[in-house]
Amino acid sequence: MPDTIALIGGETLLGKEVREVLAATELGGRVRLVASGEEDSGTLTEIDGAAAFLAKLDPEDIEGARVLILAGTAESSATAIAANPSGLVVDLTLATEDEPDARIRAPQVENPDFDGAAPGSQSAGPQIVAHTAAIVIAMVLRQINRNFPIARAIVHIFEPASERGTAGIEELQQQTVNLLSFQPLPKKVFDAQLAYSLLAQLGPEAPTRLADVEDRIERHLATLLERMDGPPMPSLRLIQAPVFHGYTFSFWIEFEETPAAPDLEDALSHEPFDLRGADLEPPNNVGIAGQSGVSVGAIAPDRNNSSAFWLWAAADNLRLAAETAALIAAEVL
Repeated sequence: MPDTIALIGGETLLGKEVREVLAATELGGRVRLVASGEEDSGTLTEIDGAAAFLAKLDPEDIEGARVLILAGTAESSATAIAANPSGLVVDLTLATEDEPDARIRAPQVENPDFDGAAPGSQSAGPQIVAHTAAIVIAMVLRQINRNFPIARAIVHIFEPASERGTAGIEELQQQTVNLLSFQPLPKKVFDAQLAYSLLAQLGPEAPTRLADVEDRIERHLATLLERMDGPPMPSLRLIQAPVFHGYTFSFWIEFEETPAAPDLEDALSHEPFDLRGADLEPPNNVGIAGQSGVSVGAIAPDRNNSSAFWLWAAADNLRLAAETAALIAAEVL
């Protein structure tokens, strides 16, 4: 199985998205699905239209895989890494982020000559898929800065519940139902009322702190921007939004020389961007679901600063993360 892709966590939200993305490529037939938990092993599922079983997480079965994609739990990632796999590790769980030879990756914004995974090298360290929000911001700033040099920028990031996996989606759903029926709210994931609320921080007992996620986005974005020529590091603010799926972003961008609005739109009218002009509905997290790339629109000048523009963007968080993992895997296959 030298050309196999072992997908750890094939049953998770992110794992299912990776399966779908890979199934649309010639790599789909090489995927071996591995459950992240004992209770899911042996489950019948499908990939690329064919029946497939979720195999048990057995170190002997994954050791020889050419690529190991971690999309499960922290525990399953630790088990997989402990097996000392010989193939390239592509980490969507951030379990290997602190390893000294790990690299933050986003091929979408890397220069063609960037030597990321050192393809084929046995010494290549884990490839950390950059945080989705960092990838989107880097993509937008890179494309704009190529045409119109940016002086400074501010980005508000609205995070969906699906970033906390199935548990986050189920808690938001149950909170919404319980609020309407005047029942107590479950708060294991967010430790706060997220339904119908925008949160600048989660409750003190939440397993994940919003400030920690914001710090991670900043670190990953700083790493990606360091590899480019031009775009300055923006100021960021992360907000937990009461939506199930999809990131949205509010950009404020000040330019060294102010472009005309049509010229700015023209700069963003190329793939992988879906430009939503004035005659179309602005981007939103529902419309981008299941779609590749980044949807941009609602471009408007700042009425109080003649050198600045506002910009709205949306991206499918799971799809973009899965596509990034697939791009990295393709480098060695």
